[in-house]
Amino acid sequence: MAKTAKLNIRIDPGTKEAAEKLFANFGITVSDAVNMFLRQSLLTGGLPFSVKIPQPNANTLAAMQDTEDMINGKIPSSPQSVDDFFKEINLDEKR
Repeated sequence: MAKTAKLNIRIDPGTKEAAEKLFANFGITVSDAVNMFLRQSLLTGGLPFSVKIPQPNANTLAAMQDTEDMINGKIPSSPQSVDDFFKEINLDEKR
């Protein structure tokens, strides 16, 4: 089937460049990749991948809660130097 229809999309230049480099590794162009995406969408009757809002894990949720509690004064917070932080996480070697 002849490809005669045009589709114009706007994306930021960095995304375009990164996509071109990625798809070049597969020997295809961005246009080829878009065609593959559209064909897969038609075959699956929707997006060919799941679309979800990322959910933070338990550790991240706990850290977020701690931060909120510090901001709201529910738990004390104290300033810490970068050197002290690196010592705390066992990276106190000379950089």
